[in-house]
Amino acid sequence: MNFGIDTSKTLANRRILIVMEDEVLRAALQFMLHDESEAHEIRSPEEAYHKKFLGPVDLVLLDLGLVWGRGIDLIPQMRERLNPAKLVLVAESDDDPDAYACLPAGADGILGKPLTVAGVRKTVERVLAQDQARLAA
Repeated sequence: MNFGIDTSKTLANRRILIVMEDEVLRAALQFMLHDESEAHEIRSPEEAYHKKFLGPVDLVLLDLGLVWGRGIDLIPQMRERLNPAKLVLVAESDDDPDAYACLPAGADGILGKPLTVAGVRKTVERVLAQDQARLAA
């Protein structure tokens, strides 16, 4: 039995890639999202590019540490290669200044720690709803 699951979201079959080196954090995020989305744990941007061939990607949760380790150009590269996916940075907090510095490079949002099921799902819904609102307009 699953509590707090919106079956209409499950039926939408949104594909989310969780791109981060931290195996525990990847697994936690996948667990938080698997009831309402098709969530995949990915170790690197290169692996994410290969997953795109399974079908369109709706959202990428990208570890801010990967961005700083590889350079801020990783954001526009991922946006181009995984288009039209939205890109959300997973940061140490919702007001992480390093994460805010990445928004002009093309990130669509920030998901700050500590991570909770409700907080993760709310951020995912908000970012994906932004795209739906533009399509409806």
